[in-house]
Amino acid sequence: MAVYLDFEKSIQEIDEQIIKLEEIKEKGDVDVSVTLKDLLEKKKLTTKEIYANLSPWQKVQVSRHPERPYTLEYIEAITEGNFIELHGDRNVKDDKAMVGGFGLLNDESVMFIGHQKGVNTKMRQYRNFGMPNPEGYRKALRLMKMAEKFNKPVVCFIDTPGAFPGLEAEERGQGEAIARNLFEMMNLKVPIINIVIGEGASGGALGIGIGDKVMMMENTWYSVISPESCSSILWRNWEHKEEAAECLKLTAKDMKKNKLIDGIIKEPIGGAHTDKEASFKKVKTEIIKQLTELNELTANQRIEERINKFSSMGVYSE
Repeated sequence: MAVYLDFEKSIQEIDEQIIKLEEIKEKGDVDVSVTLKDLLEKKKLTTKEIYANLSPWQKVQVSRHPERPYTLEYIEAITEGNFIELHGDRNVKDDKAMVGGFGLLNDESVMFIGHQKGVNTKMRQYRNFGMPNPEGYRKALRLMKMAEKFNKPVVCFIDTPGAFPGLEAEERGQGEAIARNLFEMMNLKVPIINIVIGEGASGGALGIGIGDKVMMMENTWYSVISPESCSSILWRNWEHKEEAAECLKLTAKDMKKNKLIDGIIKEPIGGAHTDKEASFKKVKTEIIKQLTELNELTANQRIEERINKFSSMGVYSE
């Protein structure tokens, strides 16, 4: 059964009419083909109109859609099943909220790393809802260093509500693990591409977010804090989350305007979940394009441009 967001009521009503007409069509009593065609066209136009005018909060909702594809789906589609997952940080344990391994992209090995949320309640608990512990970031760094050793590019998929905030995570050095990743990724000799495919919250996202090219899918968000948390700090409740989303400038369009990302990957009308194959194809095409450009630079050139790009963020002159 399809899941509809609160602003998709008109789409839901059209879908319900389409289902009823298809049931009548199956019975074969009445010819409803013309009406059905009109309804399908109406749904297409309605969806296009709604998604052309989404507010920042509505985009946050789309980024969290339960049917939206997650990291492993992207990796499996992009590598056409030629993906070998690697496990463990070689210190504490294997963090299931962070996945990674080698996969083939146009017959070339690429290190894919990303947050994984889980597709149902049981899997979300298993994946800790996509919130990594320090071991997750240390596993990611281990895999990046392995890619560097074998001179293979790194592609990171970002989709997390934040790093796990538990006491045990802090005891094992959550802040240090993320900070170490920022330092090491800045100086990594191989090309790094980061793509926000869902939620990009705080240091949890930034822990695998340093790269030569940082991209965002159209209906995603990237910010130091979620709208709900921002609202609870400033207004002491979640009722102002829509206002907070507007003020945070967290959409892909805002991030591109403020020169905090390098590009936006368009999604199918209605979000990435409405046509997963098209979404996978667009992401794969963008990765190939960016890697082709980055491979023309030397390691030192990439590192210098990477450092200059992030160092210039937040700097202004009067």
